[in-house]
Amino acid sequence: MIIVGFDPGLATLGYGVISTDKRSKPQMVDYGIVSTPKEENLAVRLAMIEKGVKQIIEKFKPDEIAIEELFFAKNVTTGINVAHARGVTLLTAVKECGKIFEYTPLQIKQALTGYGRADKHQIQSMVKTMLGLKGIPRPDDAADALAVALCHSQTNKLGGLFSI
Repeated sequence: MIIVGFDPGLATLGYGVISTDKRSKPQMVDYGIVSTPKEENLAVRLAMIEKGVKQIIEKFKPDEIAIEELFFAKNVTTGINVAHARGVTLLTAVKECGKIFEYTPLQIKQALTGYGRADKHQIQSMVKTMLGLKGIPRPDDAADALAVALCHSQTNKLGGLFSI
């Protein structure tokens, strides 16, 4: 099964692609970012995100897509722009793949570390360990997207154990 994880953002949207099955550990296929220039207007940046997400989905043909839900407490303006980018990502993903799963930051942290208040470095270290990588994926947005994909892999694997 191919899973694409997305870490939504307007300036930088991270993506991570893993391959997994119910018996073996996940393998990293690819990761990276879709970036948009801050000097461009919002509509153009959203169109760039749509194009980038569509290209990723067309290239890797995922069976399922996982995306992080938004959490912001301080900067509402930034949160609104990220929400726009997340909306475009969700719309493109559902049109291109159809199987979309959403996870909160707490769910992702718990799935990877067993602790809902794990810090960014702990999450990135677990991504490295779980995928057998030599280093922590960079940039952070790509590592976060791999964490989203791994969270879905863990959740999906457990769900399969209980199906008839």
